[in-house]
Amino acid sequence: MLAGNRDDFTLLITRYSDPLYRHALCMTGSPDVAEDILQLSFIKAYQHLAEVRGRFDAWVFRIVANGCKDWLKNIRRSHLSYDEDDQPSSFATPEEELDRTELRSDLDTALASLPASLREAFVMKHVEGRSYEEMADLLGTTVGALKMRVHRAREALQALLEEKYA
Repeated sequence: MLAGNRDDFTLLITRYSDPLYRHALCMTGSPDVAEDILQLSFIKAYQHLAEVRGRFDAWVFRIVANGCKDWLKNIRRSHLSYDEDDQPSSFATPEEELDRTELRSDLDTALASLPASLREAFVMKHVEGRSYEEMADLLGTTVGALKMRVHRAREALQALLEEKYA
């Protein structure tokens, strides 16, 4: 691996920035906060580069994930907002587009109300599309524990959304 070699660090930043940023964005809902967490995480990783013992990607992912959890602990948010993508709408009418926007807002609010560990598992599985094995490796936990977190997150989201859409 790197064995503390700081010369290759720039290459690793380039390789892992995008997926780490997407994770931080999904966890925080803010592009600015995600960027800040990513920058601070890379600084921390650089300062502790000699301590890497396993896979760099899993090690730096834990730094970013912990940065997101710390941020979530320190801020109370009423909702999580994602920037709308620049893709043209597939809905035929303005009413359908309005319904889609309202549903997304309700989903964001429900997701923001989940505890950080459930939100993280849900985001990794259903937004980032990671396998349970990959999630377990990155988070240093078991597949069974993650399946339970995702299950509990789905149940909580369903209960929160059923209140409005039942």
